[in-house]
Amino acid sequence: MNIKLIAIGKTDNKSLQNLIDDYTKRLSFYIKFDLDIIPDIKNVKNLSESQQKEKEGELILAKLTPTDQLILLDENGSTFSSLKFADYLQKKMNSGVKTLVFAVGGPYGFSEEVYKKAQGKVSLSEMTFSHQMVRLFFIEQLYRGFTILRNEPYHHQ
Repeated sequence: MNIKLIAIGKTDNKSLQNLIDDYTKRLSFYIKFDLDIIPDIKNVKNLSESQQKEKEGELILAKLTPTDQLILLDENGSTFSSLKFADYLQKKMNSGVKTLVFAVGGPYGFSEEVYKKAQGKVSLSEMTFSHQMVRLFFIEQLYRGFTILRNEPYHHQ
């Protein structure tokens, strides 16, 4: 199985980007992982929230292939402990999914079209985080999940 994370807008904070790069490299020892950054939409000040979500949604959907399984990182999604998230990943691998795609929406979330295409939603927390921090937290949790599945000492319970 391959895993891809699609996110809107580049990470401006160099410290965060360094950590994202570190965990992305660590994750590569377990699975093929791609971080696909969609550039920020130009002239957003001329767009309504729904227009911005529509444009971002079109860009997200354009990144998918017909066999991809799309999971949205959404505040209203299912929450998992790290152990349960590792189980979730194992079930996805066992189900034969070729590419599991997670998506982080823009500042206003996802368009209706993206919600319709998604096969699930996952919430990292009830708290709100910046979209740049969500990337780091999610990639670290992927890494943690794979270390749990391999019974490696990274996660302590």
